[in-house]
Amino acid sequence: MSRKPRTCAGCGCRLSQYNLDERCAVCARTKGWKPQPVRSIPDAVWTDRDIQTAIAAWDFGRASRLIRERAGLRQEDMASMAGLSQGFLSMLEAGSRRLTNLDKVARFLEGIGTPDALLAPPFRDQGTYEVSVSAQVGWAPVDVSPAVTEPTDLNQWAAQAAAQSLHFADDITKSNVSEVELEGIEATLARIAGDYVHTPLHRIFADLVSTRDHLFGLLNGRQPLGQTRKLLLLAGTSSLLLAHASQNLGDEDAAVAQLQTAWTLAEQSDHNDLRAWVKGTAALIAEWSSRRQTALDYTRQAALLSPGGETRIRIAAIEARAAARIGDRRTAMDAIEELKRARDRHGAPDALTRFGGLLAFPEAKQHYYIGGTFALLGEHRLAEQHAATAIELYKAGPPEQRSYGDEALARLDIATARITAGEIEGAGEHLRPVLDLPADRRIWQLGDAVQSVARLLEQSRFARSPVARELADAARGYQAIDTRTKVLAP
Repeated sequence: MSRKPRTCAGCGCRLSQYNLDERCAVCARTKGWKPQPVRSIPDAVWTDRDIQTAIAAWDFGRASRLIRERAGLRQEDMASMAGLSQGFLSMLEAGSRRLTNLDKVARFLEGIGTPDALLAPPFRDQGTYEVSVSAQVGWAPVDVSPAVTEPTDLNQWAAQAAAQSLHFADDITKSNVSEVELEGIEATLARIAGDYVHTPLHRIFADLVSTRDHLFGLLNGRQPLGQTRKLLLLAGTSSLLLAHASQNLGDEDAAVAQLQTAWTLAEQSDHNDLRAWVKGTAALIAEWSSRRQTALDYTRQAALLSPGGETRIRIAAIEARAAARIGDRRTAMDAIEELKRARDRHGAPDALTRFGGLLAFPEAKQHYYIGGTFALLGEHRLAEQHAATAIELYKAGPPEQRSYGDEALARLDIATARITAGEIEGAGEHLRPVLDLPADRRIWQLGDAVQSVARLLEQSRFARSPVARELADAARGYQAIDTRTKVLAP
């Protein structure tokens, strides 16, 4: 970053690099402006350990508050320097908003004059951040130094060539990311994947986007090829998780865009595990859409990329349910048998299933998918049996592994089975917990499923049942997740 910041010709405040005028926005709107004292942050402020820790942790709200206190600045002064509105800065310092867009982070850090020594690699010695993974990843071309004179004999030439090779080898091993930082990013993704199954989406979405942006920033720097491949895998995994989140919000276009990015990263890293997961997720998204035959095509492509383990189980489960949706019972049953064979083979965790959470496919989830397959085939006794097993396994397992989405959909399969059998009271036992779910846990898939149950309850044979009417009324007004939820809410 530049160490000679431009200042406003009017009030003297530091100008953002994005402002090409000679005056700040406030002065530009004011005809009768008067020069104001230049606001700056004393060098001694940056030596504060609490401030250094807050910047390193990307806790910019806390950093802003501490810097202002140490420098004696008003929020208005800080906002002007950072290129933010005072209202946004107030919310940032209160913790109700976060800076996650790296362009805005770069503008904030430059505006307040953050020393280079405190900057993370994406912001060091550069004024802006651009997500351009496809442009170039890994190490950049390096100069074959040291410079030498024209050799006079072969021995001198050999010595010079050896020195140049050693210099080159030293240069390409330089990295903008340490192994410790890589392990930290992996731990963060594992936490997000684990939280995903039991935490409302709005609480993890910003964290997930921030982690992805951090990975993209690192990929725009230089690191050895081995670290580049790890970063590509982690970035692809973050895009894969965002694809799932987008689908759970009901935004298929956003989900597909995230998958396209994840596939590009899988290709760049030449990673079959990530390829298999991307194809499997593409099948899952297609299965819930009108492109159900396409879902089967994707599962077959995914199966060729994944020889075994939980990933292979997952692919077979998606294939079974996709086939059931188009009434292809034979393919569905063959897929269930393949699921059981893959489970018996006990394959080792692959590069993604080791993260756990959403990226794992435990026994409870397997029974949920099998139950959903039988429900779609109209074999409701078997559907209820497997759905009930899934719910019991989730209840008996660790709370942090309990998927509220899977459990709710399994309950709807049981409710459907009992309505079909004329057991309205029994159906209500499983429908009511779904109707009582908080709004932020009502993933998009629940909306259509609840409406299907409502239509079953409206059949003429239940016309005289007050319980059926009550349940139908409640289900008819069911609203899935509100996508207007503020994703940056604490």
